Amino acid sequence: MNSSNSSEGLHKGPAKKRRFLTAEKKFQIYLEAQGSDKPIGELLRREGLFSTDLARIRQQVKEGALQRLGAKPGKKPGHVDTEACDAIKRELQDKERALADLSVELAILRKKTNGGSWDR
Repeated sequence: MNSSNSSEGLHKGPAKKRRFLTAEKKFQIYLEAQGSDKPIGELLRREGLFSTDLARIRQQVKEGALQRLGAKPGKKPGHVDTEACDAIKRELQDKERALADLSVELAILRKKTNGGSWDR
């Protein structure tokens, strides 16, 4: 048996490139799968998906709905004001700089204290 023939059987056709689906597209597929009179297989072939992909989309829709329905009224979960986030990032950077400066000062003080005790 030829080695080139044995490797041909492993890969059928060109390698499939993984496609990223937006949340909007996933929801569109979910709705179509739920309300369509057409067979699910037709939808899956058209979108280039497997049944496991549709099962994952259905699970994600369920989790998202449960999370949103369980949230307290009037409060959007996971949303942080951009300005507040930027302010916190600046504050963190300032504190990191101050900590670095203090670390340098501490190292200098330790050298002075340790060096002075050995000279006596």
